[in-house]
Amino acid sequence: MADANVADANVAETFATFTSSAPGMNLTERLLSFTLVGAEWVLWLLIVLSVVSVAVMVERAFALATRGPDMNVLVTTFAQSLAAGKIDEARGMLGNPKAPEVRVALAGLQTYERGRIAVAEAMASAKSRERLDLERNLGILGTLGNNAPFIGLFGTVLGIIKAFADLAKNSTGGAEVVMAGISESLVATAVGLLVAIPAVVAFNIFQGKVRRRLARIDAVAHLILSARGDEGGEARAGQSAKG
Repeated sequence: MADANVADANVAETFATFTSSAPGMNLTERLLSFTLVGAEWVLWLLIVLSVVSVAVMVERAFALATRGPDMNVLVTTFAQSLAAGKIDEARGMLGNPKAPEVRVALAGLQTYERGRIAVAEAMASAKSRERLDLERNLGILGTLGNNAPFIGLFGTVLGIIKAFADLAKNSTGGAEVVMAGISESLVATAVGLLVAIPAVVAFNIFQGKVRRRLARIDAVAHLILSARGDEGGEARAGQSAKG
């Protein structure tokens, strides 16, 4: 506890020196006074980012765990019901209404009687909304995966600068002073990698799930459109019958 209080006091003193330094102090000296804060605040930042990363992983895991409809059933009985004009029966075969595939299909079935174009536009709009929901917060994981190692490296550089500054103040300590400071500063790089690697793995897994989900949505949408038929062909057939 005493060490934490001393560290906080050193941070406060360093920031005070940086903000209220002598007029003759140049920019390099001002920045040097800031870097002498050390890498501890970087470690705390990485810990906060790791908590955020885990929270996003858990949220996305639950969001993408929703079970979709059985595609084998859709290809057979669902398509037959649509072809026979039994829209309510087909709607009941879709299953869980929380699944993205089902929501897109329901959007198309709601406009089924208004024609093929209306059905296609309704499902395209629903798919866009579902894509936004499926990809929500994935950018956070991608950003952490790409940048957490650099944040850790930044902490390591700060720690090394502080280690050499400590050696300059205590030259009698020898190499032990520098080695101790460098070993402590390398912890920041290790923590940065520890935050980044799970974030990258989770990002790739979730991206794969999103791609598969969107492919299933496209499959359901095309199935409904094929059952709806070609309006142009229907119109031409009607004109021929009248002729």
